[in-house]
Amino acid sequence: MEEKKFDFNTLIGFTLIFGIVMYMMYKPVDKQGVKANNTNQVTANNKPATKPTAAANLNANQSQAAPVAFGNFVNTAAVAGFTTIENEVLVLKIANKGGYIAEARLKKHERFKKNSKQLIELIKDNNSSLNLQLFTIDNRLLNTKDMLFEPILTKIGNKQVLTMRLKSGANEYLEYKYSVGADYMIGFDIHSQGLIKTVNTAKPINLEWNLKSFRNEKSVSYENRYTEIYFEKEDEKIDYVGQSEISEETPEQLKFVAFKQHFFSTILLTNTPIKNATLTSKNLVQDIAKDTIFTKQFVANLPLEFKNGELNQEMQFYFGPTDYDTLSAYNKNIEKIISLGWGIFGWINRWLFIPIFGFLCGFIPYGIAIIVFTILIKLAMSPITYKAFLSQAKMKVLRPEITELGEKFSKDAMKKQQETMKLYNKAGVNPMAGCIPALIQMPFMIASFQFFPGVFDLRQKSFLWADDLSSFDAIFTWTQHIPIISTLYGNHIALFPILAAIAIFFYMKMTSGDQAMAQPQQEGMPDMAAMMKIMIYVSPLMMLIFFNSYGAGLSLYNFMSNLITIGIMFVIKNYVVDEKKIHAQIQENKQKTPKPMNKFQRKMQEVMEQAEVQKAAQAKKK
Repeated sequence: MEEKKFDFNTLIGFTLIFGIVMYMMYKPVDKQGVKANNTNQVTANNKPATKPTAAANLNANQSQAAPVAFGNFVNTAAVAGFTTIENEVLVLKIANKGGYIAEARLKKHERFKKNSKQLIELIKDNNSSLNLQLFTIDNRLLNTKDMLFEPILTKIGNKQVLTMRLKSGANEYLEYKYSVGADYMIGFDIHSQGLIKTVNTAKPINLEWNLKSFRNEKSVSYENRYTEIYFEKEDEKIDYVGQSEISEETPEQLKFVAFKQHFFSTILLTNTPIKNATLTSKNLVQDIAKDTIFTKQFVANLPLEFKNGELNQEMQFYFGPTDYDTLSAYNKNIEKIISLGWGIFGWINRWLFIPIFGFLCGFIPYGIAIIVFTILIKLAMSPITYKAFLSQAKMKVLRPEITELGEKFSKDAMKKQQETMKLYNKAGVNPMAGCIPALIQMPFMIASFQFFPGVFDLRQKSFLWADDLSSFDAIFTWTQHIPIISTLYGNHIALFPILAAIAIFFYMKMTSGDQAMAQPQQEGMPDMAAMMKIMIYVSPLMMLIFFNSYGAGLSLYNFMSNLITIGIMFVIKNYVVDEKKIHAQIQENKQKTPKPMNKFQRKMQEVMEQAEVQKAAQAKKK
């Protein structure tokens, strides 16, 4: 066998081939890209470019890169770097690698940071990505986040349009198109041409959008409570993914997905509803006492369907405040991501609280606006408060007679109930009259708990010692972690909740005696007076614990609400309601023919009579 010899010519040939390949891969590319035929191109600040180019406004320090090839995708004009576009409210930086938004900064809003100012950055330092997963015709998986797109910046009308194009041939490509106007809403379209030659279009491709939400507010626990994924179904109903780690598949067609934070949100809207999306939310806050950077991890997997072998998905991104007026101005139903409560609570907030409070904030400071708002609400409720107190006064006047009936029929509870109802009817007193006004006021109280946490205008607005009405008003803080106390109460002491707790204490102290005296003690029922004594201390304690980390605006509202109620009750009790006149009126009513029973009284009478019959029947059997 002939011995193999070293072939020097072969070595030279392989060296030359390797050198040519390396030269082609690392050949310097003009940072301005290839020549452009469009003469309408502009720079990111809307000023005409000196030389129209295909990659206008690329960062001056962007690195050179070789053509990138994945499957059939080869983009010889693409280079690693970023394209920055901005308007009056937004600054966006789009990465050439992946074609997604690498930074989104809000110009007019600052995050909470001690002793320094820092603009709100919803996207930064790879906390968010957007990736299309493509399967080639030979069944290989491609991720657009790994590919270089070619940026082309133009101006169409009053909008800046950035087209990020990923080529798979001379006339075949996949592109993202960003359209930036004058507000927080930007257009985002995914379009393809000739993609059927490269990609398997037999099944939908997955658009994966994820975001780790930055902490932006002083109270991380308060902010995290209102940080959730919201989405709109095709029937315009709004739903959300829970607070804990959870993944939820939504077979319904989605019209938008919102990564909602307490006061700022990132929303993806689509003109063509998306089916079978999967939404995932994971809580990243482990210890509220530590300096947390992120609050939640959000992931949305959105299947995009091909039509005639191509993608043509028209969408929009919203980067901006979670403000009711700002969101509702777009008329896209996205304002519903702000929880105003269901049913009547939402109605009260939407049609009463928002217009009234918004009007007041238009010409007076926000802290004063909360006080005036509270006064208006309590004055409007004062007739109901009067009715409730009047009913208590009537029951108080009747209490001796009810006690006498209780002693007379102490061995026959059913007979005692029947005689008590007859006394109420004869005296013209409705025992339920005191409950109805309280039930009417309850929706307004519950609505306020939904309303104030969502008022964007309170953010970073100061009043007295509170530097931010949307967060707690700490007058003393500590860094040590105290088990149970730090978890339930926090590492600070807020003053407005203390004032609200004191006001609640005196309000309940003022009314509990009258309520206990007004309600007769029923056999087998707990002692009303004893329960009232317990609630006098329990209610303020609950206020201190649960409201210590809530927004100062809500605590200020509760403090003023109870303070004003105390004043109204004092006036009614001492200057409006006269127990002697009430007693005289009741005695006069007794002399008259009793009024026919109302439906409730008749029903109660029937129930008692039936119970009496059953009791008698059981006695005979024994």
